[in-house]
Amino acid sequence: MAEQQQEQPEGRLIVVLGEMLELGDQEAQAHRDVGKMAAEAGVDILVAVGGAMAKQLALAAADAGVPEVAIVADNATATTLVESRLKPGDKVLVKASRGGMLWQVAQGLAGQEVTGLLH
Repeated sequence: MAEQQQEQPEGRLIVVLGEMLELGDQEAQAHRDVGKMAAEAGVDILVAVGGAMAKQLALAAADAGVPEVAIVADNATATTLVESRLKPGDKVLVKASRGGMLWQVAQGLAGQEVTGLLH
């Protein structure tokens, strides 16, 4: 008798994106482009972390059709928000410039000690 495998739920794609630093004159357009690409990639939930450029990214993502978009000011808030939305089968991508320290979000979601805190 063949053992039946339990099917995993499909899950959603959640992305946590921080600001891309040091882009110069093209920073606003680059952030808008990333927001549009998130929609094209089928992102279900987008969390933008940061200030003005995070807002550009989030607005473009929402305009392009990402179903759920949030803008948060910091990594701790991003972690809390994603934890509250996470369901079995979801996949989470975390990406930003090194200066955004978004590894803290990944560490928090994985239950690890958060490193690189500013004192």
